Amino acid sequence: MNDKLRQLEFDPRLAGMLGALAAIWIGFDFLSGGAFLTPRNLWNLSVQTASIAIMACGMVLVIVTRNIDLSVGAMLGFVGMIIGVLQARLLPELIGLEHPATWIIAVIAAIATGAAIGLFQGALIAYLGIPSFIVTLGGLLVWRGAAWWVTQGQTVAPLDGRFQRIGGGATGAVGETATWAIAVIACAAIAAAMHYARNRRRSFGFPVRPTWAHIAVMLAACAAVIGAAWVANAYAVPPGIARRLVEEAGGTWPAGGVFIAHGFAIPVLIAIAAGIATTWLATRTRFGRYVFAIGGNTEAAELAGVDTKRTLMLVFGTMGALCGIAACVSAARLNAATNAAGTLDELYVIAAAVIGGTSLAGGIGTIAGAMLGALVMQSLQSGMILLGVDAPLQNVVVGGVLVLAVWVDVVFRRGIK
Repeated sequence: MNDKLRQLEFDPRLAGMLGALAAIWIGFDFLSGGAFLTPRNLWNLSVQTASIAIMACGMVLVIVTRNIDLSVGAMLGFVGMIIGVLQARLLPELIGLEHPATWIIAVIAAIATGAAIGLFQGALIAYLGIPSFIVTLGGLLVWRGAAWWVTQGQTVAPLDGRFQRIGGGATGAVGETATWAIAVIACAAIAAAMHYARNRRRSFGFPVRPTWAHIAVMLAACAAVIGAAWVANAYAVPPGIARRLVEEAGGTWPAGGVFIAHGFAIPVLIAIAAGIATTWLATRTRFGRYVFAIGGNTEAAELAGVDTKRTLMLVFGTMGALCGIAACVSAARLNAATNAAGTLDELYVIAAAVIGGTSLAGGIGTIAGAMLGALVMQSLQSGMILLGVDAPLQNVVVGGVLVLAVWVDVVFRRGIK
């Protein structure tokens, strides 16, 4: 049996995380009387995870370089307030209400603002030698205060109708047909990518999985995609909204109603796209190799000719840009920009990265693991809310899980030595 598992080349930490996630889901479903593992709750869980998962992608790169970013939650709040004011106050006067370009301008502004903040903090860390803990701790206070200063503490709402789709909801999903199409394309992409990687390893003389193991892993990945599509399509749009959609399309609402599936939520697709892009950046580019080289041994990287300061600044710039995207998802989901947005998100983002296998000692980490870690953290929070657990106790559990994850990382690193 052990030989079979080794041939699958399955990461034991990933297997452990999947087992923990399954235990969490089954446990909460039992305690909630079957309310957790329903299409509705799982769909909402995926939407709630999206913004944390997006930021966790950038946090992996930051922690891999042996740094930390404590300002991500405050940055999200500040950027969210900027794009809220832009949509609700500035752009309506310049181009009118509900202009088709409003949401595009808002997204570009969010990414640019987040990247600029990240690059600024990265420059302080890389070129002035200020520890990242201090710079980003200061950033946590500065950007949280700046978010209040933009509107003097006022909530900004509502936001552009097209922009709201980024946050999910009945109009923020792609529907049944598009969901199945995406699932089929994803399965084809998985098969093609695995086939390409297998042939590439073989061309360089590296060992490859046995054919049966290769097919088993491929089928498991495709089954996960198909299962996610099925769950997304099993969650129906509420009758009131479904009726409005039918009537807006020129149809007649039948006496028995119509089942309209949500399908994949747009914020979930954005998070997956961010994960794929960041994975490509980390594993298929020179920049990514430099990031892991710095985390492994900074002095050796410098001797090898790596511009460590520029790379480190760009890492924080990437983190900031991802915070800008997450701010769009968060603000669109609430249909408002609030000063409380992003509060304690830094805790969840760091915990997601560490639970996902990113080592605080640097040099080790995967984007997929961090996104799965984000799902674990959000599952814990969602399950506790479903059971009526008080917020202070929720924080106790999250803090305990973070400490446990770091301890597991320490034990694992000792084991591989």
